[in-house]
Amino acid sequence: MIVVTGAAGFIGSCMVGKLNQSGFSNIILVDDFSKAAKFPNISQKLFQEKVERDSFFIWLHLHAKDIDFIFHIGARTDTTEFNMAVFDELNLNYSKKVWQVCSAYGIPLIYASSAATYGDGSLGYDDRDCNLSFNLQPLNPYGISKNDFDKWALQQVKTPPQWYGLKFFNVFGPNEYHKGRMASVVFHAFNQIRERDSMRLFRSHNPGYDDGAQLRDFVYVKDVIEVLFFLMENQVESGIYNLGTGNARTFLDLAYAVFAALNIKRSIEFIDTPMDIRDKYQYFTEARMVKLRAAGYAKPFYSLETAVEEYVQKYLESGLFF
Repeated sequence: MIVVTGAAGFIGSCMVGKLNQSGFSNIILVDDFSKAAKFPNISQKLFQEKVERDSFFIWLHLHAKDIDFIFHIGARTDTTEFNMAVFDELNLNYSKKVWQVCSAYGIPLIYASSAATYGDGSLGYDDRDCNLSFNLQPLNPYGISKNDFDKWALQQVKTPPQWYGLKFFNVFGPNEYHKGRMASVVFHAFNQIRERDSMRLFRSHNPGYDDGAQLRDFVYVKDVIEVLFFLMENQVESGIYNLGTGNARTFLDLAYAVFAALNIKRSIEFIDTPMDIRDKYQYFTEARMVKLRAAGYAKPFYSLETAVEEYVQKYLESGLFF
């Protein structure tokens, strides 16, 4: 059996879709299934059983010997949530329990970390330096919780037989319809442009960056799940890996790609970054991808323009799910 936590969410449901495409249906879906907005993400998926997030550990101890792999994708990902206790419960302590069961029963594990752990990026984005995690200063409680678990994992003597912490950069793509404010800029740009033939971007509040020139490593969710599948299938060195494209692009690049995919003339308005996130805003992220490439992952990543075009034309315009 393969377990996917966060299975009804964005990346988790896409991973279930990838597993289905690869011939796997003996999948256990773990999530908070009380949120109806996520139901379409799994309505057409093949799986063995659904397990509620709150009862997962009871189920896990009963079935651990039958599990071949765990993808622990589930997490609280709201970067505007500032109650650290929420993140300690759902991101840190929950992940520790998953790790401990995997260690006890010899189950390989992939878990979701985040590029938010890198904070303002002043210490770089090198995943080859195991000591870097202990010096990072994330800008929000979400990033702190992810970095706290990375640090804890790196200090463990008893580990799963293979384990991989994936620092997801700015992921976008199908199945994020339910995410509201936390959905990708591509998703919001599409909806704004469809509504009024124009879109809004955050104004720069950093003198080092022009408006719209803030840089992000935007990575298509289909590339993300290809990497996750590769790590499941290949026993490479355990550890923390970046997962982006290695090529930072501006928000203007992204906006222009959405206008092009919709065949609509560019029209962009700049607005102030909300005060609740302004001092925690990252102006540059770019994954160092040397470690993953050295581990043998050779597939090319989608270009921003190709990924946006596919996402807009194949999924957003039609309302299809992956």
